[in-house]
Amino acid sequence: MRLRQKVRIALCVGTLLGAGAVSALAEVPVQILYLRHEVDRPPVLSNLDPVPDDLGLAGAEVALRDVQTTGAFLGHAYALEAVSIAPEADFAAEAAAALTRVRLVLVDGSADDLLAVADLPAAQGALLFNVASGDGALRSGSCRANLLHMLPEDAARADALMQFFVRRQWVRLVMITGPSPEDRDWAETLRRAAQKFGLSFLAEKEWTFDTDLRESTMDEVPRFTQDFPDHDALIVADARDDFGRYVEHNAWLPRPVAGSDGLMPLAWSPMIEAWGAVQLQNRFKDHAGRAMRSQDYAAWAAVRAIGEAVTRTGSADPTALRTFMLGPDFLLDGFKGRGLSFRPWNGQLRQPIALANARALVTLAPIEGFLHHRHELDSLGLDEPESQCQAFKE
Repeated sequence: MRLRQKVRIALCVGTLLGAGAVSALAEVPVQILYLRHEVDRPPVLSNLDPVPDDLGLAGAEVALRDVQTTGAFLGHAYALEAVSIAPEADFAAEAAAALTRVRLVLVDGSADDLLAVADLPAAQGALLFNVASGDGALRSGSCRANLLHMLPEDAARADALMQFFVRRQWVRLVMITGPSPEDRDWAETLRRAAQKFGLSFLAEKEWTFDTDLRESTMDEVPRFTQDFPDHDALIVADARDDFGRYVEHNAWLPRPVAGSDGLMPLAWSPMIEAWGAVQLQNRFKDHAGRAMRSQDYAAWAAVRAIGEAVTRTGSADPTALRTFMLGPDFLLDGFKGRGLSFRPWNGQLRQPIALANARALVTLAPIEGFLHHRHELDSLGLDEPESQCQAFKE
């Protein structure tokens, strides 16, 4: 079900407090916009895991309630507005209209969408948060000074997986890549990560089935994978979540499956229980009626980062908030065992990557033993010397 073309949700704290406190809250109004560009998703082989209508937005809503609790004592009045733009609508025009009202914006869209919004004249002086795209170019040559990244870049997730393989000495890899451009991009990211950590792919195949395999996977998938050389792990590059579920336990050789299924590198997993994460998981499930996903976590982290910066600066000015977030004093408790901070050279939120399967958290990366001269979380993804981002140096 598609969200309405424009959905505005205002969640304010006035109903939570007595009338005498409302005037104090108005001292620092903090208006936040969740801006979504809807997409027409192509059909996939299984309908077991439909994309939730409130993906991402639900995380922002849960975080809003969190920051409202602190804001109630400090005179900070937080409100969230959500605008969902249909695929056929003029996204840039709708975004420009929304930016005339709100200067702190969570953007849920493709890399092209994010750049289109960041480059709008109305976005100059605003602060935007990428909560949906892991595209590496956004953190490198196509970076924008007014755009911070809450979702980990795809390269960080691939690096996390390769660190795990090195630690387990699973050095011989094979890969199945899906037919979509997103699948090919994810496969290329995995190849670069493997090379970075001294691993290699012995063989690769493209998923060529265009028929319904739900009743024939036990016959078709073993034949498809039979000619792979002996390997330690089978990687699946299935960015659309189309066919990966049918590979595990059906491949010719009994080997671990990883990547888009099996052992998955994720910004967030419902299997994370330590570091107080259970409380976050429960709050989210009570609110949304489902488990928290990576995009929900990215939106949650964006609103929490805004709340932390407003609390520390006493201001809702986007420039003041950005300066604090990129500075050395910003640290966000992200319920992943380490404090989260922003990389000052490209605006990426440093964060551990969960390596999880369907039933358990296997570990968090960076894996012990992978060091970095500045910050251990910078061993994942694009490091400063590799980044071509210039906007943050100006």
